[in-house]
Amino acid sequence: MRFLPVSLDAMLVELDDLAQSQALWAALEAAPLDGVTQIVPAARTLLLNFEPHRTSLQALAAAISQVRPASGSRPAGALIEIPVRYDGEDLAEVAQLLGITPEEVVRRHTGSEYSVAFTGFAPGFAYLTGGDPIFDLPRRKTPRTRIPAGAVALAGRFSGVYPQASPGGWQLIGITDVPMWDLARERPALLQPGQRVRFVEARDSAATPPSQALGATSKTAAQGLLEIRRTGPQVLVQDLGRRGQAGQGVSVSGAMDRAALRAANRLVGNIADAAALEIACGGLELACNGEAVIAITGADAPIELIDAAGRPLPVRAYSAVALSRGDVLRIGEPRAGLRNYLAVRGGLDVAPVLGSRATDTLAHIGPRPLAIGDRLDALPVVGAALIGPDETPPTDLPRRDAEVLLDIALGPRTDWFTAASIERLCAQPWRVTPQSNRVGIRLEGDVALERRPELAQAELPSEGTVAGALQVPPSGQPVLFLADHPVTGGYPVIACVAPHHLDRAGQIPVGASVRFRVIRNFEPIEATS
Repeated sequence: MRFLPVSLDAMLVELDDLAQSQALWAALEAAPLDGVTQIVPAARTLLLNFEPHRTSLQALAAAISQVRPASGSRPAGALIEIPVRYDGEDLAEVAQLLGITPEEVVRRHTGSEYSVAFTGFAPGFAYLTGGDPIFDLPRRKTPRTRIPAGAVALAGRFSGVYPQASPGGWQLIGITDVPMWDLARERPALLQPGQRVRFVEARDSAATPPSQALGATSKTAAQGLLEIRRTGPQVLVQDLGRRGQAGQGVSVSGAMDRAALRAANRLVGNIADAAALEIACGGLELACNGEAVIAITGADAPIELIDAAGRPLPVRAYSAVALSRGDVLRIGEPRAGLRNYLAVRGGLDVAPVLGSRATDTLAHIGPRPLAIGDRLDALPVVGAALIGPDETPPTDLPRRDAEVLLDIALGPRTDWFTAASIERLCAQPWRVTPQSNRVGIRLEGDVALERRPELAQAELPSEGTVAGALQVPPSGQPVLFLADHPVTGGYPVIACVAPHHLDRAGQIPVGASVRFRVIRNFEPIEATS
């Protein structure tokens, strides 16, 4: 057992195999450790998120080292049967790799029972273990850009079913019409850790097709207090996210600049978690169809307010602003920073999904991006909330023409990289590419990061990830995971941005230059009592 630092509030426990990680996970669920907020199980690791004011890396390592998991497997869960049409694009190639016929592949795949080991990659995506030991297959050398929802696939010793259309590198052997993810269910993910699964061959289409997309549209009122007239590149509804859903493959998501969201809500007298608008790159124009109090925070952007008679009204960021019927508000392209937050007194009235009104762009959960013509209402004001005093806008927002400095903690897979690459991570600047989004910032450096020679072709079993993780794909150009990152990932993480700089990372514009500063070196944690 190894204890590896991830971030200042997360630790990775590495074990020898899946059986050990499952046993330890069961033990920690049965006797929770103080300060641990979430455990993300994976192929041979457990990711523990914790509250630093309640515990520490060393205390957790010491406590876990004393845990003695019960021998034997978990009690068998419910059996789920999944009918499959075995006509996948890779069926013939899989048969060739295994040295058997396609018919034999089907016979062996349907002839065993599987167990849901853990979830990740996407909401409702379950990693299934068990089955015939002959199934031990490499991922495809070149991942597909789109795999259809319901595709049944193999990779390594795992089977899985893609819950939504997405990129992927697993070997496709069939397809099912049974929805893996359905928001109409009490627990949207069909497959939960511990359940048993059996695949059965289906010659004809199943009676129940996948019934709904992952996303939910925003609630549209008959009249609407705020009417969207222009949106710019992206306008989303965000709150502080949905916690405790990792077991279904769902990350926290929520506002990219959480401090700015809290400030906007504080200014209009809302609770910190009230839903507000997140406006990327400006371009928003909205009209008010009644009386409202709003506040705008975040990026340094020009703001205009025009009344019903066409007269400009005074308005500034980080202050409460009263709107009247007919007022038109415009937010322009930011001079510094990337995202603005617009809170309305009472909070936006949109339907919550899994306990949050946040839009998760990777999982397609929550309100869809706003479009011209959308109308939004505010919830009633709860209690006697007071409108807060004006606040001072931040003075150090990231800019395209200045380097952005981010603090990082090395780990958990720093030791996969050469000493020169670890030094290079902080020695050279990294450009933010246009491919960046809420899932992550794609960075480009003059010299790529390199793995140690003996690990150059190694595959890392999927393990839990955190916001701020600097994951390094084979290209050697790191990706900085942000709010909508996947729950698990398969590329080594060289370092993590410190939690106190995550809001700053969420404001970095495309084209900016980023430098990293190490505030904690990598060193496995000693489990001393």
